[in-house]
Amino acid sequence: MCRTLAAFPTTCLERAKEFKTRLGIFLHKSELGSDTGSVGSKHSKEGNFPEDVLAWRESFDLLLSSRNGVAAFHTFLKTEFSEENLEFWLACEEFKKLRSATKLASRAHRIFEEFIRCEAPKEVNIDHETRELTRTNLQAATAACFDVAQGKARALMEKDSYPRFLKSPAYRDLAAQASAATSSPCSPAEPSHT
Repeated sequence: MCRTLAAFPTTCLERAKEFKTRLGIFLHKSELGSDTGSVGSKHSKEGNFPEDVLAWRESFDLLLSSRNGVAAFHTFLKTEFSEENLEFWLACEEFKKLRSATKLASRAHRIFEEFIRCEAPKEVNIDHETRELTRTNLQAATAACFDVAQGKARALMEKDSYPRFLKSPAYRDLAAQASAATSSPCSPAEPSHT
């Protein structure tokens, strides 16, 4: 029962194309590398973009569990020059998956140098005590050595950046289109039985 695109009304195809174009600005997967896909949720695996987009406003956890949500949020943060907290959070999520003690130690030092140390290239906004605790944790690196710093970066994003993302014109426009797409789904015209 395969139907061709020609079976869909022209206005429906135009709306779908416009929606895809608008969503495209958020889906620059290459900007985050392959790490982005590691956090995926059922929304992103199903590829149902309208539902995925609308779920992002339900909770920060749903945004972070969506591959497209992370990409959209990252793109937004880049416009504010504040993407380092998300990049640090993602690096920590990948770090926790490592099982080799050698790799843990090596990666821990790289993450510390990139995000935690004073004057780091992508220094995250954490207090001195957390920075020093993290430095101490590196002496015997475990999968949990960044937990406190990651939690503070996450809390900062949830309290500060996430509400601004939801109020941004780009997200509001995308959510409006997603609402329209889910409330009046386009389907091929059913044959009339007259």
